Amino acid sequence: MTSVATLQPDPAPIVACTISRDVQNFDLLIDDMENELGESWGDLSFEDALVFLGQPDAATLEFVAIAVNAEDEADLTRISEIIRTAKAKGVKVVLIADQISPIALHQLLRLGADDFVPYPLPEGALHDAIERMRLPPPVVAAPAPLPELMADAVATPKFKAKGDREGVVLPVHGLAGGTGASTFAVNLAWELATITKTDAPRVCLLDFDFQYGSVATYLDLPRKEIVFEVLSDTNSIDSDAFLQSMLTFNDKLHVFTAPADMLPLDIIGPEDIGKIIDMAAANFDYVIVDMPKTIVAWTEAVLTRAHVYFALLELDLRSAQNVLRLIRALKAEALPHEKLRYVLNRAPKFTDLSGKSRVKRMAESLDIGIEIQLPDGSVQVTQANDHGLPLAETAAKNPLRKEIMKLAKSLHDLNKGVEAGKA
Repeated sequence: MTSVATLQPDPAPIVACTISRDVQNFDLLIDDMENELGESWGDLSFEDALVFLGQPDAATLEFVAIAVNAEDEADLTRISEIIRTAKAKGVKVVLIADQISPIALHQLLRLGADDFVPYPLPEGALHDAIERMRLPPPVVAAPAPLPELMADAVATPKFKAKGDREGVVLPVHGLAGGTGASTFAVNLAWELATITKTDAPRVCLLDFDFQYGSVATYLDLPRKEIVFEVLSDTNSIDSDAFLQSMLTFNDKLHVFTAPADMLPLDIIGPEDIGKIIDMAAANFDYVIVDMPKTIVAWTEAVLTRAHVYFALLELDLRSAQNVLRLIRALKAEALPHEKLRYVLNRAPKFTDLSGKSRVKRMAESLDIGIEIQLPDGSVQVTQANDHGLPLAETAAKNPLRKEIMKLAKSLHDLNKGVEAGKA
């Protein structure tokens, strides 16, 4: 006779666990876990999670869902240890975050969380995250060896930080989307770095657009993880560490790229930004800063250190309105708006008398001087950016390149004259 015990099905193995301070704070997560896994999941507190992950029962786990909210930010050390332990055991981690700060979220994701879902959970979000985690890892081909030229392109600066310079700080700020600020910053930096064949000035380019910075793309440079470390802990960074976070393009231009991940612009404060610029100015002759279009708390720190603050605009209404807004904001805070030098990109051609008249009327109506007018570089600009090279390397005779080269020469000559006057 068959034993009754043999008719009882074995309990389903636990394939997932929620880990939280109190799972009742995440009732939507409970519902979604039951819908996805039935009875094949469990719940752990932060205290019990590390103990369980060290037991043989944890071998059946596919993933853990770590749910955190703002109250858990004081416990990030223990949560980080849970993530590291889970990853070491081969258990995937999905992070459920409810109103935690961007810095805390970024820190947890950097530890190796496989996916992230905001809370309250969007419809089907947990299901999609589980499906993504269950996909087999993609087959990655072995990277091709870097040619000699590219090896030079990703080198770090070779000189030692001596703090023996008084660099000229030249921020570049686009006053509207698509005005070509990053293109202008990259090419101005390159022209300054190659202004002379011998005894060229030492130039660095800082990409402070932490969300959409494209300097790395325009120069075909990788984005180093150390950039985030510099931005998140400037107090422990000295000039030597700062230089090691930079990359060298063609052994002539030194670049501090935007971070690999999109970060909030307020991840860093005015004092931190000021320290980075001061370290750059102490070790380079020219410091070009590619600014975000957004005015943030640390914009003042850049403006006050700037020798000239380039503001790029176009011949259209949105640029005109933004100029007025910017001037109003700077005057309201008693900031040095006179440092602004307005650069008109895609300016009318010399023979376009109607366009020239529009430029004059725009300047008069805004009560500004448009001192620099850059011609339209046309499709060659896009091609150069896509190839990760300055215009001088791909289209040396392009009219935009020629105009930027003239500007770089005038800036360098002016700086040399000032230095000669001090001697």
